[in-house]
Amino acid sequence: MEKSSKVYVAGHRGMVGSAIVRELNKQGYNNIITRTHKELDLTRQDKVEKFFAEEKPEYVFLAAAKVGNMIANATSPADFIYENMMIEMNVICSAYKYDCKKIIFLGSSCMFPFSAPQPLKEEYILTSPLEEDTAGYSLAKIAGMRYCLYLNQQYNTQFIVVIPTNLYGPNDNYEPSRSHVLPAFIRRFHEAKINGFDSVECWGDGTPIREFLFVDDLAELCLFLMNNYNGEKEINASTGKGISVKKLAEIVADIVGYKGKILWNTSKPNGTMQKVLDATRATSLGWKYKTELNDGIKITYEDFLNNFNVVK
Repeated sequence: MEKSSKVYVAGHRGMVGSAIVRELNKQGYNNIITRTHKELDLTRQDKVEKFFAEEKPEYVFLAAAKVGNMIANATSPADFIYENMMIEMNVICSAYKYDCKKIIFLGSSCMFPFSAPQPLKEEYILTSPLEEDTAGYSLAKIAGMRYCLYLNQQYNTQFIVVIPTNLYGPNDNYEPSRSHVLPAFIRRFHEAKINGFDSVECWGDGTPIREFLFVDDLAELCLFLMNNYNGEKEINASTGKGISVKKLAEIVADIVGYKGKILWNTSKPNGTMQKVLDATRATSLGWKYKTELNDGIKITYEDFLNNFNVVK
């Protein structure tokens, strides 16, 4: 990309999209296009095609998506598959029709099979059944991935698929009905500290292993790939390091300053026992994450205190 290249970031208000905009600004790109949902409904094919026809972006970062935690996915699978499929197909198709040079499509670690071997290599996708509770979202993301790869095969495009592990960082979602485990811990322990609660209950027994990547590191990878990769194969965005949910809770509680007890409700499900992505493909290209978990959580908690309507 040239510094003056016209770059469209879809989903610029979300955690990932806003991190990509920050990284573009940091690296000196000065022709960034954004649209709010009110200005451009990406589920509307006619509106998306009109936007691409008029603006003709050269590069696209597709970070827009309907997202939510496992409960939201399990209770609204039709909404998740429909909205994500429409967003992906409309944006990717218009990027192809209006001659975008490259697009980066953000997938999800939910795309991997429920029982795939660890660590999760990109080639494991579609080798066995998905986690049923998130299957609507996962199937939509897999469709977007395949559409990019098929366009590359059939029309020689350079559409890149990036599969992030669990992300966290500034501008995360802390709403209880939508937040994932790390931001949920931040809010829960913060509110427990402010209210003087003696204990905080967490689901499961704390033994599952998860992986977390700071969102600004993902943004840096996305720009790196846009400038150095042609999109032949999908790329995991991963640290390659796992941590138990129990240890994560202890780290968050310590950073937040919560001194009470952490109780584990073993009547509640653990979910997948281990989910760590293989980082080999990205690191072989010359990229490596920069932000260690403790440092990233400190930055994220500071953002939570400064930018969210919570009792301080």
